[in-house]
Amino acid sequence: MSLKIFFEKGKIEVGCDEAGRGCYAGPVYAAAVILDPKKRNATLNDSRKISKKTRDEQRIWIEKNAIDWAVGIVSAKEIDEINILNASFLAMHRAIEQLTANFDHLLIDGNRFNAYANKQHHCIIKGDSKFKNIAAASILAKTHRDEYMQKIAIDFPQYDWQNNQGYGTLKHRKALVEHGICEHHRKSYRLFSESTK
Repeated sequence: MSLKIFFEKGKIEVGCDEAGRGCYAGPVYAAAVILDPKKRNATLNDSRKISKKTRDEQRIWIEKNAIDWAVGIVSAKEIDEINILNASFLAMHRAIEQLTANFDHLLIDGNRFNAYANKQHHCIIKGDSKFKNIAAASILAKTHRDEYMQKIAIDFPQYDWQNNQGYGTLKHRKALVEHGICEHHRKSYRLFSESTK
């Protein structure tokens, strides 16, 4: 099934999605994207359904061809302070507030959102596999976050973030037991609850 271009035809719509909610370490990222309906991209899809190579190619296309786009970041420390759900909403707000183009409403991936200013929003479950602008936001959020995790992995190679992006893989959990946590870990998460055998 091909993704839809519009939720409401004739309106300027912002697609929003986040990446990194389930990670043990690192920030949560979100992106906001206004696509140009005149510029078609048949391969645009949910970031989880395409390869890393395709995601990287799509990121270049989106950043070059979108009417407007932005990325918002909420740190691990902030996640611990306000919880991951609120941090995800805040990351989206931080992305939206950077947009310079006018828009009519927001399309949010998921079933909940904290309203942004006086803008109307629509929550769409699995929206990144239904609408192109949300799919584009999912790609930008994931690729920008993965890029950041690759950078901090250089200083913390023991956690294997260059391969797991901060998710709780077996190797990551074993490293937590052996080395403990670091400044980038989300201390409000149950980091030691799963088996490392």
